[in-house]
Amino acid sequence: MPDSVNGLPLHPLVVHAVVVLLPLAALGVVALAVRPAWRGRFGWLVVLVAALATAAVPLATQSGESLERRVGDPGRHAELGDQLLWFALPLLAVAVALVWLQRRADRPTGAGPAAGPGVPGVVVAVLAVVVAAANLVQVYRVGDSGAKAVWGDLPAATAEHGD
Repeated sequence: MPDSVNGLPLHPLVVHAVVVLLPLAALGVVALAVRPAWRGRFGWLVVLVAALATAAVPLATQSGESLERRVGDPGRHAELGDQLLWFALPLLAVAVALVWLQRRADRPTGAGPAAGPGVPGVVVAVLAVVVAAANLVQVYRVGDSGAKAVWGDLPAATAEHGD
C-alpha cells in the first residue's frame, strides 16, 4: 500500500472513510433496531455501509503505521485505532442479524400470517443499539486522540498560526 497520494499522507485521507462510514452505519443500525419496518427497505444498505466501514478500518490502521514510521509514535491514538476493528465487526454482525431476523419473520408460516420478531428479535435489537453506541464512542475516542497527537492541547487556529 502506498504511504502517500500526490504528496499527502494516505492516513488522513483513508481515516475520513472510517470517520464517515462507521458512525453512519451505527446510526443506520440504531434506526433498524428501533424501526423494524425499515429493515426490509434499508437493511441491506446499512449492511453494505457497515461492511465498507469495517473494510476501511484495517486500511486506516495500516496507513497509520506507515505514517508512524515517518513522523513518530502517536501514542494512545495507535492503541485505540488498533481496537476499532473489534467494534466494527460486531456492528456488521448485528446489522446482518437484524436483516436476517426480519427476513425470517416476514416469511409466512404454513398456518397463517408471518411471525413477528419475537424474543430473539428484541434481544438482537437491544444488543444492536448497545453495539452501535459503543462504536460511536470508540470512533470519538480514536479521533480525539488522533487530534491530540497532531495538535496537542492547542486549538487548531492557534497551532495553525503559531500564536
